[in-house]
Amino acid sequence: MFKHAGLLALALAFNLRCGRASTAADGGAEPGVTRAVLAQIGAVQPAPVSWPSFAEWKTRCDRLPSNRSLNRTVAPKHLLPLKSYREFDAVLEAYFDFCKRGRLAAADSWLGEQPRTNQFFNVQTTYYSRPPIPFQPFAQKVVVPANSEVIFHGDLHGDIHSLIGYLDWLERNGYLRDFKLARPNRYLVFLGDYTDRGLYGIEVLYTVLRLQLANPELVILVRGNHEDASLTARYGFLYEGNAKYGREFNLTKVARLYDFLPVVLYLGCGENFLQCNHGGMEPGFDPRELLDAPGDLRFRFLGMLQQQRLTAQNPDWAASVAPHAEPAALRGLHDFLPQTPTSPKSIGFLWNDFSLVPGESDLRLDLDRGFVYGERAAQSLLKASSSTTKKVQAVFRAHQHSGIINPMMRRLKASRGVFRHWQSTDSVPLLQAREPELEKCLENAEERSLPPGSVWTFNVSPDSVYGEGCNFHFDTFGILQTSQEFKDWRLRVVNQTIAK
Repeated sequence: MFKHAGLLALALAFNLRCGRASTAADGGAEPGVTRAVLAQIGAVQPAPVSWPSFAEWKTRCDRLPSNRSLNRTVAPKHLLPLKSYREFDAVLEAYFDFCKRGRLAAADSWLGEQPRTNQFFNVQTTYYSRPPIPFQPFAQKVVVPANSEVIFHGDLHGDIHSLIGYLDWLERNGYLRDFKLARPNRYLVFLGDYTDRGLYGIEVLYTVLRLQLANPELVILVRGNHEDASLTARYGFLYEGNAKYGREFNLTKVARLYDFLPVVLYLGCGENFLQCNHGGMEPGFDPRELLDAPGDLRFRFLGMLQQQRLTAQNPDWAASVAPHAEPAALRGLHDFLPQTPTSPKSIGFLWNDFSLVPGESDLRLDLDRGFVYGERAAQSLLKASSSTTKKVQAVFRAHQHSGIINPMMRRLKASRGVFRHWQSTDSVPLLQAREPELEKCLENAEERSLPPGSVWTFNVSPDSVYGEGCNFHFDTFGILQTSQEFKDWRLRVVNQTIAK
């Protein structure tokens, strides 16, 4: 469906000029950095490191011009908060070391196939290098206690000012102390797309990695469709890294970082789960065994995506969807083993979309992106993803944005940045309605309940081509309050105006 061979070759050729990535085994990481990371997983005592505090990092980032004012060029080098690539590389090395030694590397954390040291954890090569390693996307399950708060943020796309503003809000409201979460049972989930289309991708990645290193099991970075070397070569991150750090910038090494991010997170409390991912539904993956597996933190490789088995084993799904689906879309479901995020077909968790209003087609195919799931199709898949004891109740996601105002972007603006699909007050005749009319009929209260079978899209950060093209200046995040009963789960929507 998506052809990026030429872009992959471009990215690979660039990184061959940059040289081989250093690793902890090569002595590439500072000893103090490694000890600090190991301390987070209980291996050794912490040691002082030279990384800036959040207050210092915020001061550095606040000096940066906005993306909008830069007109697609990088900021002057004397303003960059990381003066050398080595500062960014030290955090990458620490993150790789954390992955190799933490829960991601523990045998009892994995269900089914185990990750291999010379493949999954080999950060010196990628699935598009020569020789390659297998591309191994994976799912993650996290179970949190009742009365936890899980804070979600959508696409950042190189918008460091929104990210810093978000973290500053968390610190001012007692959630964060420096880079460390300050309250028990509090979690941060980022829904992917950290770089591209905004030219502070390096600063964004540095910040979210610092967050996860300080909070190993409390901060979760979900993989988006732009966590793909072929897209970063086309949409700005390769240009950004080269312009800031020249030949030192190593896209191949950053691409390995992406392979340690789950393509889907199943976030649970009691018997109820949310499917949290960047894109849409992936009918070829069956999460039921993962949901039923004991333990609060588990991983599983996607493996073969068996989309045809879904239709064969769930006749009710085909019967309910087929009369309201485009025939070409039903013919587009195939079994395949992912070789890259987009070949031989794109992974639905990263790429697929949802329709907006009741009455639209239940399944159609957008050749430029992927499948678009309507209400019946999505809810049938959520039911098929649920086991006898564990229920996947709803979807939290991002991804479906445009730099030109369209029905989705109008709904995101009218809904204060978090839009629930298929609301009963919305309809096909309202698809092209303007924001003032939509504000009257769509949910836009600060606190909202979560109906079973609902899908929620989180808006993209404003200091990006999306905010500029669609004329919005507010950033959005959502605070989910969990409970033992799903009917009691609540989402609080928070907006902040980004002044720059």
